[in-house]
Amino acid sequence: MKNNSGLLRKLEILWESILWNTRLLVFIAVISSLISSFVLFAVGFYEVIHLLISFLGHYTYEEFYKKLLAVVIASVDLFLIATFLLVFAFGLYELFISKIDPAEENPQGIKVLVIKNLEGLKEKLGRLVIMVLIVAFFKQVFHMDFKEPLGILYIAVGILFVSLALYFTHKK
Repeated sequence: MKNNSGLLRKLEILWESILWNTRLLVFIAVISSLISSFVLFAVGFYEVIHLLISFLGHYTYEEFYKKLLAVVIASVDLFLIATFLLVFAFGLYELFISKIDPAEENPQGIKVLVIKNLEGLKEKLGRLVIMVLIVAFFKQVFHMDFKEPLGILYIAVGILFVSLALYFTHKK
C-alpha cells in the first residue's frame, strides 16, 4: 500500500510539472503579438513617409492637408493597435512566464509594463481599446458628408459618448 502511495505521488508531481509547463504555450501568443505589433508600427510609419514623399511631387497644399488628416488618423489607429499588442505581449509574459526585470528597474517600466494580475492587464488593454475605438470613430466622422442637420446632431451625441467613455475610464 505504501508503495502505491509513493507511485501516485510521483505521478502527481509529474502531472503537475507537465501542467505547469504548459503555461509556456503563452510564448506563441507573446511572439505573435510582438511580430504583429512591429508590423503595425512599420505600416503606420510607412503611411506617413509615403504621404510626405507623395506631397513633394503630386499634391497641392489643399489636397495634401486633406490627405494628411486622413493619414494621421489612420496611422494613429495603427500605432494604438500596435501598442495594444505590445502591452498584451508584455502582460502575458509577465503573468505566465516571468517578470520583466528591466521594466521593474526602470521608472517608465513601472508606469507602463508591470502587470500584477489579469485584472490589471484587462484594465490596461481596455483603455487602449477605448482609444482605438475613439480614433476609429473620428476616422469615420472625417469621411462623412454633413448634408442634414440631423447628421451633425448624431456626431455631437457621438462626441458626448466618447467624452463620457474617456471620463469613466480615467475616473477610478
